[in-house]
Amino acid sequence: MVYDYAIIGGGIIGLSVGMELCKKHPDASIIILEKEEALSQHQTGNNSGVIHSGIYYPPGSLKSKLARQGNRQMKAFCKKHGITFEQCGKVIVATKESELPLLEDLYHRGLQNQLKVEKISLEELYEVEPHVNAIAAIRVPSTGIVDFSEVSAVFADYIVQGNGNIALGTEVMDIDDQEDYVNLVTNKGKVRSRFLINCSGLFSDKVTELAGIKTDMKIIPFRGEYYELNPDKRHLVHNLIYPVPNPDFPFLGVHFTRMADGRVLIGPNAVYSFKREGYQKWDFNWRDFIEGATYPGFLKLARSNMKEGLKEMYRSYSKRAFIKEVQRFIPEINEDDITSATSGVRAQALDSEGKLLDDFVIIRQEKAVHVCNAPSPAATASIEIGKEIVGAL
Repeated sequence: MVYDYAIIGGGIIGLSVGMELCKKHPDASIIILEKEEALSQHQTGNNSGVIHSGIYYPPGSLKSKLARQGNRQMKAFCKKHGITFEQCGKVIVATKESELPLLEDLYHRGLQNQLKVEKISLEELYEVEPHVNAIAAIRVPSTGIVDFSEVSAVFADYIVQGNGNIALGTEVMDIDDQEDYVNLVTNKGKVRSRFLINCSGLFSDKVTELAGIKTDMKIIPFRGEYYELNPDKRHLVHNLIYPVPNPDFPFLGVHFTRMADGRVLIGPNAVYSFKREGYQKWDFNWRDFIEGATYPGFLKLARSNMKEGLKEMYRSYSKRAFIKEVQRFIPEINEDDITSATSGVRAQALDSEGKLLDDFVIIRQEKAVHVCNAPSPAATASIEIGKEIVGAL
């Protein structure tokens, strides 16, 4: 059999693309190839569950556009399908004078991105987050929380009901582009398809290479480690509390997230992972480590962010150092109030000059589309990413 569409990757992006294909091409034959024995096992199932607003991203970028639209679409989808979510909003707080101009810039960026962003007084801040330490704040009401694994499961149901196929435990080992189809060599035999869509996340650059495309980018895995606030201290965080981003460091920094199930996560940090799917500190893969550590772009990134990078590593191994950063925002939280929780690995594309790619990267071929950079807010934007890809086929 030759499928009309083969999608590599059973995370929220691959499933969204599959759902959109079922809607637009109901008679097409579709197969999703997922190497794990279950769906949504990596970025989708190990994130903080935030429905992002799109405030951080450059106006006019794909991230800005698709996150803003995706925020609305995700909430509408959840309402339609009975998925629990909450539009709780979030506050972004400055804790020192040097952050005030940055907070002001972020406020104006939000306005440029057509968001309802509010400057709030400290009195208004303490009404929603009475335990936070801050000297100024803005509020983004459209931010929400949801379990993206539940969303993905509904996407998958839609595909199956639309006569699509989901092949679990099926890893793509090689790609052979034939004249009339793409031949996918998997651990369970060959799969032929007239069109290929690569949504393989942490391995998206590898799959792109298998398809014969050379790019000036590599996926560098960064592990984000979370702590969980003990149940008797959850009252200290009502919803979502975010810091002003540090312009000298390309990651967001420690923040506080109330999850859809009521838990409160604190984090993440951002440390280089020695394995593409390395969720524990001791996870190690020689090939992944050598490929990343010797990549010219990573070496340049490490040099230019040495100071902040070492701080992140130190906080990864020192709970005392981590809690010191936490207390900058909520002084009442002590070491005994938090326990180690889940970790996620961010699939972040990096170019050879050491620049983290800020926007989503989608590469198109005659018989293929490759989603080569889709970190956060990809889950929020997943429905819109699916429409973006399928609409251009």
